[in-house]
Amino acid sequence: MSVTLTDQDKLTLRTAAWGAVSLMSAAGAAGSAHKVATHGSIALTSATGLVGHVLTKAPKGVKYGKTVAELADQVLPALTAAMNLLKQQDPAEADNFRGTVIVAIEAAARTHQGEPSPTMAEMARKITGALDAA
Repeated sequence: MSVTLTDQDKLTLRTAAWGAVSLMSAAGAAGSAHKVATHGSIALTSATGLVGHVLTKAPKGVKYGKTVAELADQVLPALTAAMNLLKQQDPAEADNFRGTVIVAIEAAARTHQGEPSPTMAEMARKITGALDAA
């Protein structure tokens, strides 16, 4: 199946995935937000397939806002929209996108010793919920 993504579609996927890493970084700020972002970013840039090609770079010109709530207001709906978009065109790529984002948030959460903090665990739950809402 051939997938055709517009520039807006690609921006939605990038905003969703890179925004999820940003949400995890904000949730992990009590530890090392930089390490969280680094590990999540490595996971995104390690993706394969169409998703891997789209996520090779972070979105440009996206203004996430000044608070975590403003960031979540953009990212969580973008995650659902990205899944809907990919499910319509290629369900395998939708699975690839979901798996990539899950790996990124798991990699981000593992930067802390032991279990992720309750804040990070809750943010991961919200991200997963947005992915599964599609």
